[in-house]
Amino acid sequence: MKITIIHGQSHKGSTYHIAHELADKIGGEVTEFFLPKDFNDFCVGCANCFIKGEAKCPHYSKLAPITQAMDNADVIILASPVYVYHATGAMKAFLDHYGYRWMVHSPAGCMFKKQGVCICTAAGGGMKSTNKDMSDSLFFWGIPKIYKLGCAVAAVDWNGVSDKKRRQIDKATNSIAARILKNHGRVRVGLKTKGVFYLMRMMQKNGWNERDAAYWREKGWDKKERPWNYTK
Repeated sequence: MKITIIHGQSHKGSTYHIAHELADKIGGEVTEFFLPKDFNDFCVGCANCFIKGEAKCPHYSKLAPITQAMDNADVIILASPVYVYHATGAMKAFLDHYGYRWMVHSPAGCMFKKQGVCICTAAGGGMKSTNKDMSDSLFFWGIPKIYKLGCAVAAVDWNGVSDKKRRQIDKATNSIAARILKNHGRVRVGLKTKGVFYLMRMMQKNGWNERDAAYWREKGWDKKERPWNYTK
């Protein structure tokens, strides 16, 4: 099992520890990146990724190691503490760079075989909206199995998390890890993902963006091929 963790912050607080607790229970090879330390650029809105291809993004080379790690992973974990009821700015800036991979544009076929996890923590609230910030990208990348874990830790660091709360976290991570292990190698694409894919397929057949339409034709998705049958 290969796991890639993207941390929405560079310090090792509660969110970091929960992400590692889950990864340890899943087992396997872990690759992790810390934002903004490992990537700190904002999308400049040039639209090159949509019109000319992702390699024309001015930050393509800096993103490449993270992109490769996510493509090689069986499980992608996005982990962010809650900042004013949303994911960190670093996480948002990172995800902005993958708009071209949304199903409306040019999704990567490998994503339709993966599992994803969104983890967030807060002293109080904001977990639902923060996890949605991250899960939106996972879903529209094509990842069919997405798990969410939001924890109100009532503390500002991991050392301050109570034993009772840690037991609750342990139970939650046990449950998610068990489901991930059960589904490993047999992930099925659900009706919602297929529905969005077929809607986007109709748009691409009309050729509204030639770069995207050419990508879909190359993959054969405008005909009988489907990304969930991806084997390479």
